[in-house]
Amino acid sequence: MVFISRENAADILTARQAPAAFCESGDTVIFETRDCYDDNDITEENPLGTKGEKLENPSTGPLFVEGAWPGDILKAEIRKIELRDYGIMRTSTTGGAFCHLYKERTARRFFFSHHLETGHLGFWFDQKLWLNADPMIGVIGTAPAKEGVPAITPGSHGGNMDCRRIRQGSVLYLPVSVPGALLSVGDLHALMGDGEAGICGLETAGEVTVQVTVIKEAEKRKNPEEFRIFQAMRGALPLLAEGGQLMTIQSAETLDQAAFLAANRMRELAAAASGMDLVNSGMAMSLLGNLAVCQIVNPLKTVRCQFPLEVLARYGFCLD
Repeated sequence: MVFISRENAADILTARQAPAAFCESGDTVIFETRDCYDDNDITEENPLGTKGEKLENPSTGPLFVEGAWPGDILKAEIRKIELRDYGIMRTSTTGGAFCHLYKERTARRFFFSHHLETGHLGFWFDQKLWLNADPMIGVIGTAPAKEGVPAITPGSHGGNMDCRRIRQGSVLYLPVSVPGALLSVGDLHALMGDGEAGICGLETAGEVTVQVTVIKEAEKRKNPEEFRIFQAMRGALPLLAEGGQLMTIQSAETLDQAAFLAANRMRELAAAASGMDLVNSGMAMSLLGNLAVCQIVNPLKTVRCQFPLEVLARYGFCLD
């Protein structure tokens, strides 16, 4: 199994970065990550940490997947997320929905354990409230074709989408824009609500096990119907399958713009997958589609649109 150390971390996703590792399509890879603060020594006494120069949202990689060429789709199956033994949260005076309420930054560490009665991994928020962990990946993306994108910024390549549904058992589809795809992973959260309203989730580090598979454009071209669906999927990326839902994840300068993109990408994909016309696909989206805010705190805001896979399956649609 391929292992990529946390020493191979950068705060930009770019085709100019040399691969940290190579693998074949179908291989399983472990990414060892740092936390979003670059493992700065943040404590309640020192909420700014002790590091001077540090990476911003460092992401481990990139992984070069043999046989991946521009125009293909990279399928990333999240097999396992393992966390270190604590997480960090901070308040902010400059970002998030509550920044106007704080005069200074504060920080707290939460240590993980297994609940004595349920066995669930989690932590005590205070003396009364136990919270189960629900680990997720904040940053996962491929290298864009042209200029590099800071790891803190989401986009069509993936990146810092902060979508809490990118968790163990989910399947993420990303564009291949450069040879090898160049996949990077980072910014793990032990727990985060939709929106990431207070500037951050429970930030932590750990190991992420991912199986990567290349869906080849050249193979899909051999079958006109399969190629039509492939084109629709490629136009909807990043695309996530989790919990029986298919989700488009889109980022833009405003939430309205991101929601518009996510809903329209999903309607287009649902229409291609089902054969519904413009009217029926739009009505089905209003009846069965759900928009949800992923995050409001990054340079671009992110919204996902969810649609039941069960419905698309009735029309013969099946994900690769």
